[in-house]
Amino acid sequence: MDSNDLKVSLIQDMLHWENPTANLNDISTKLVKLYGATDLVVLPEMFTTGFSMNPQGLASGDEILDYLKDHAARGNYAIYGSVMFYTGEFYVNRGIFMRPDATFELYDKRHTFTLAGEHEVYHQGGQPVTTSYKGWKFLLQICYDLRFPVYSRNTQDYDVALYVANWPVPRVNAWDALLKARAIENMSYVVGVNRIGKDGTGMDYSGHSQVYDVLGNAMLEHPWITAGIQEVKLSKKGLNNYRGKLRFLEDRDAFSLHEVYSTDQNS
Repeated sequence: MDSNDLKVSLIQDMLHWENPTANLNDISTKLVKLYGATDLVVLPEMFTTGFSMNPQGLASGDEILDYLKDHAARGNYAIYGSVMFYTGEFYVNRGIFMRPDATFELYDKRHTFTLAGEHEVYHQGGQPVTTSYKGWKFLLQICYDLRFPVYSRNTQDYDVALYVANWPVPRVNAWDALLKARAIENMSYVVGVNRIGKDGTGMDYSGHSQVYDVLGNAMLEHPWITAGIQEVKLSKKGLNNYRGKLRFLEDRDAFSLHEVYSTDQNS
């Protein structure tokens, strides 16, 4: 494998409703299988509970960081996924990107899902967050963020956008289409990991986790609707070659979200 390539493993799982112990035990089994075999593992949104609006007594604290640090170190890979998290003041839907050296990046979901009342339970995040690992730059995103292209516009020269989700069956066609669109418009790889099964509210999820290249080509067989692990290899050389030949990003609009989101957070 070229030194610029990146192995990414997607874990598409049937989450146990509001049961952190069961979910962490299940996910641990899969993480152990990947020890020494991949560079990055991506988990679904709220992988400890499912997409619940009942964080009291269920939300993670710093112990989830220890859990991810342990697996990342043993597996020698990075991990990205989101959990309901209690900051000591409020609850957030928090994305965690954990590296094997125990350094990490946090991203709190910006676009809380008002249709489910997420905005009434979880504090809204602020700035988009990017992070680097093994020479690759990642944009961290969570579920509903996918519907807002301005927020993910590639003004930060990231290589891969990571979307973790609990995206239900009635709108899965939008999930498929929007992941593909984000890849094409941003000339980046897009990795989207969704869950399967039924949650405690009766909502069904069919997975469709997928990886798209810069031209919007699907890199996994579609649709993927079962629990399991799939791996893709991302090519930095290939990414740079396409960007060099198709210089669409050079014509992108120049703008910054810093001022508007900083003002919002301070209001």
